[in-house]
Amino acid sequence: MTQAVDRYPVATLAELPEDIRARVVAVQEKSGFVPTVFLKLARRPDEFRAFFAYHDALMLRENSLSKGEKEMVVVATSGANGCLYCVVAHGAILRIYEKNPLIADQLATSWRKAGLTPRQHAMISFAMKVSLHSTEIDESDFAELHRHGFSDEDAWDIGAIAAFFALSNRMANLSGMMPNPEFYLLGRVPKPKP
Repeated sequence: MTQAVDRYPVATLAELPEDIRARVVAVQEKSGFVPTVFLKLARRPDEFRAFFAYHDALMLRENSLSKGEKEMVVVATSGANGCLYCVVAHGAILRIYEKNPLIADQLATSWRKAGLTPRQHAMISFAMKVSLHSTEIDESDFAELHRHGFSDEDAWDIGAIAAFFALSNRMANLSGMMPNPEFYLLGRVPKPKP
């Protein structure tokens, strides 16, 4: 078996523009490691800035979706798109937000069996349709979201997250992006109490 060639090696901190280096260092200080996505995308600074600006606009903006619900959309659609990096990395974030060590694996492999609330089920169903069959979206999809308390703006947020991560999934797969080992254990076992 031959070893895969890394056509797009990660950037080093020393070669990054100052604004990107500062962001990467801030992430490293907070998490204790640098997620591969930062260094892999930093090889093209303008694209890095655009990618993370849109990411932050979707994922950090206050709206009626919880942080956990946003990550549910990411993990479920990334599983459907076959993106190892996003399933593992965002699965870790989801486990932490939801304080549920099982939810990420369930969403990524068989979201209908994940024990979701009816509201969450409607949200993920819509996100999956955006991700996999967006040409089939019709008024009944919005009506189902409305039935579960989502507004049209919420539908936009759910759809935009699914669409953005479809891009992210494809770039991760194109670039051979592999998850950091640290992600695999995050949120799976309770932290020891001091």
